[in-house]
Amino acid sequence: MADSEYSADVIVVGGGGSGLAAAIEARALGRSVIVLEKADAVGGTTGRSVGSIAATGTPHQIREGIKDSPADHFADMPLFAAKWGKRPDNEALRRLLTDNVPETLRWLMGMGVVFYGPLEEPPHRRPRMHNVLPTSRAYVHFLRKRALRVGVDIRLRTRAERFVVEDGRVTGVVCEAAGRKQRFTARGAVVLTTGDYTANPELKARYISEKISRIQAINPNSTGDGHTMAFELGAEVRNGDVLPLFTRFLAPTRKKLVQRLPPWRIIGLLINWSMRNVPAGILRPFVMDFLTTFLAPSAKLISASVLVSSEGNVVRDDRGDLVSALVDLPDHSVFLVFDEQVARAFRAWPNFVSTAPGIGYAYLQDYRRSRRDIFFSAGSVRELAHKIRVPADRLEAQLAALAADGGKGLANGPLYALGPVKMLLTLADGGLAVSDRLEVLDREGAPIPGLYAAGSVGQGGLFLEGHGHHLGWAFTSGRLAGRHAANDAVSPPTAQGADRAAGDGGA
Repeated sequence: MADSEYSADVIVVGGGGSGLAAAIEARALGRSVIVLEKADAVGGTTGRSVGSIAATGTPHQIREGIKDSPADHFADMPLFAAKWGKRPDNEALRRLLTDNVPETLRWLMGMGVVFYGPLEEPPHRRPRMHNVLPTSRAYVHFLRKRALRVGVDIRLRTRAERFVVEDGRVTGVVCEAAGRKQRFTARGAVVLTTGDYTANPELKARYISEKISRIQAINPNSTGDGHTMAFELGAEVRNGDVLPLFTRFLAPTRKKLVQRLPPWRIIGLLINWSMRNVPAGILRPFVMDFLTTFLAPSAKLISASVLVSSEGNVVRDDRGDLVSALVDLPDHSVFLVFDEQVARAFRAWPNFVSTAPGIGYAYLQDYRRSRRDIFFSAGSVRELAHKIRVPADRLEAQLAALAADGGKGLANGPLYALGPVKMLLTLADGGLAVSDRLEVLDREGAPIPGLYAAGSVGQGGLFLEGHGHHLGWAFTSGRLAGRHAANDAVSPPTAQGADRAAGDGGA
């Protein structure tokens, strides 16, 4: 029995990008909406993302004279997932994404979100990547602003525990908030937008591996609550073992300027103008602060470096796969150690340390200037060991053994190290099976009445490899699920809700 009860036409479980999109769209149809978010603030993984969206027929493409289409986007997406072989993709959901994401991007722009692009990213046949400015926090800022303006009721620190089912239909959610039970009843439907399970060791072990279950997640709130709640109703996961694995330089302990910028429209427009009009030599220091904050080391640099663990051991990367090397280490991180010969090579094209397609390339001198916290140089192995805080005797012995075995050698100083480079889980692509209307399906493939899912929890086996597809799916699927849930409501829509959701835009 609940301590308190509330009701609305649509209940949205999860306040990330897909949840806010669902709530705004349901409200635009005149329905009352409550969003349940267990964290202290909305945003979810969306606010922690790099921030790109891949789309066609956008104002940015049109301005550049680029002719593109959703059909071509649909055809190109499987090229990113070639490593998964002949495993079936969810073509219905892929079509849903590519057909609707162009309008989603315009919808976001109408709220005030600013994009830079389009940028190239092979194997896309045409430039389709649009990067948000100044950071992905802009999405959360404008979505939250719109949701509150149109009258969405957002409940923070409210954790969903189980669905309420009556006569075979999901009619609400039981939650815990401040130690008290609360029941939220939906007159229309419930939309599940709780993200993935990268912070749930049990689900990671079940669907991926025991080793991966110990890897840290970027978003500690991605605990798979929606998945486990839906399992009780007979829902199943599709492509549960698909997991994009990334290695990243650790973020600075102090926020850089670009991270401190408020996500206002005027700032996004100013940066956008500057990137198109200010000479690269003047703008480069600012851009490099952004690039060297978020990006990963290039495969070329990794293969040219000696990998050194925090214990001072040389990590053998015989398979040429840094992820495989890191997964067995206690802290899942290494330093990239190299000599002057390698350093000279990575000061100019084509050998870059890291890259963001279409914006720029970061070289060793950029890291020396912008990331002094992870850039180290020394005249000897012993001196370098002290700077990166690993046992000097062990590192000297390990490097000598590596050279004796015919491995990578290091010339006498100067020597360099970048790192740590850490393996982190950003996303898990195992979503609940859903219909092309985003209804959650049971084990027999039948829709569970009253329950929709969007974003990562509603990914339904869709492959979203490549930049900009996960966020595009989050917003697009959220909007569509919100519409479907609103249309399930039995009460008449309120004119006030529809009027207030017409749009606001601006800063």
